[in-house]
Amino acid sequence: MLTVSEAIAAVIARVTRMPVVQVPLEDALGLVLAEDIVSDLDSPPFDKALMDGYAIRSVDLIAGCGRLRVVDEVLAGQVPHQPVGPGEATRIMTGAPIPEGVDAVVPVEQTRMAGLELPHPVVLIESTAVTAGRNILRRGKSTAKGTRVLRAGRQLRAQEIGALAELGKSQVAVYGRPRVAVLSTGDELVPVNEIPGPGQIRNSNESMLAAQLRQMGAVPVLLGVARDDPAEMREKIARGLTCDVLLLSGGVSAGKLDLVPSVLAEAGVSQVFHKVQVKPGQPVWFGVLEPSSAVTPSDSGFHPFAKGDPVRSPCCVFGLPGNPVSSMVCCELFTRTAIRRLMAIEPAATAPLRAKLTKDHFSGGNRPTYHPAKFAQTESGLFVEPVRWVGSADLCGTVEANAMVLFPEGERTYHAGTMLDLFPW
Repeated sequence: MLTVSEAIAAVIARVTRMPVVQVPLEDALGLVLAEDIVSDLDSPPFDKALMDGYAIRSVDLIAGCGRLRVVDEVLAGQVPHQPVGPGEATRIMTGAPIPEGVDAVVPVEQTRMAGLELPHPVVLIESTAVTAGRNILRRGKSTAKGTRVLRAGRQLRAQEIGALAELGKSQVAVYGRPRVAVLSTGDELVPVNEIPGPGQIRNSNESMLAAQLRQMGAVPVLLGVARDDPAEMREKIARGLTCDVLLLSGGVSAGKLDLVPSVLAEAGVSQVFHKVQVKPGQPVWFGVLEPSSAVTPSDSGFHPFAKGDPVRSPCCVFGLPGNPVSSMVCCELFTRTAIRRLMAIEPAATAPLRAKLTKDHFSGGNRPTYHPAKFAQTESGLFVEPVRWVGSADLCGTVEANAMVLFPEGERTYHAGTMLDLFPW
């Protein structure tokens, strides 16, 4: 049985990046650039004012003070009508181009009108000091034309999106957003809007896993429920295998109706691992359906692709345990790694934080336990407290948690102050 780190390494080794696609800028948040971005112009494209005030020649002031004739006014989006000569000033707004002859802008708060006589009003400058270049952003100071602003491999946040917009990139080349099929299995499942009958439960895993996938940047494709019937399971698994990832919950343990591994094998999915030393989530299954240009259907006639289908990317398949917290934990540990790898986010496996335990906690068992927990950042560092949680079926117990804290295998009491690995949700 693999350790968690060995299973994560196996996922990384078998998952390849998504194809590069062109997407509209508004759809690129969270994706990874597949091209270098070079500025096509100077930024700013002209010398501009950094605040509202008066554009002046600093030599016209004595110790920061002077009386100047106001010969022009320039608003943002306009251009100056004339240069500024000796003893003159132009009223200017933030972002407007600097007139010829100007080497400083005095903030309007450091001025007052001294006269409105025609043809030119007079402004009195009352500043402590005005030096050349003050409150002016010179052309190309932010970014010169031809500068590489972003390298390929950068994950796009709001500031990168803004920079790309400034550079005129309405479309960007990125690694694609994976489509992830979500399929719950089991005769006991009913839709969330129904009251369960005897022996039944609501299908909470579908909503939970879809939410996790959206947080990861993937696109969930909901396939509903496959009953514990081989024919129905084959049909829905075949649909799921046309996506980049197929995420199943339930049917991967050792019970009579745990049909998922055998049906996946029929479909040509190669098992990479089954069972990991983790609590909750030991029965987790992972495999890959390799691309093929000429698939020969099995004797049962079951295969997701017909003979002659074009070569496509591999489909990564995760069989998660049916208990909801087991599914949640395995999705965070293993599926998240695959999603990040597909999207070219590095590192694919997120490193844990280190946090100090706030109170004594007993943990027991023969597997490392990922326990739902609350953590907080203080001036003294990160602190974590396990929440009340009664096991892998206790999904409601996780609503008080914002992380998982890792307790190594073995029975012992961890005392307050112990440093532990923390995985934020």
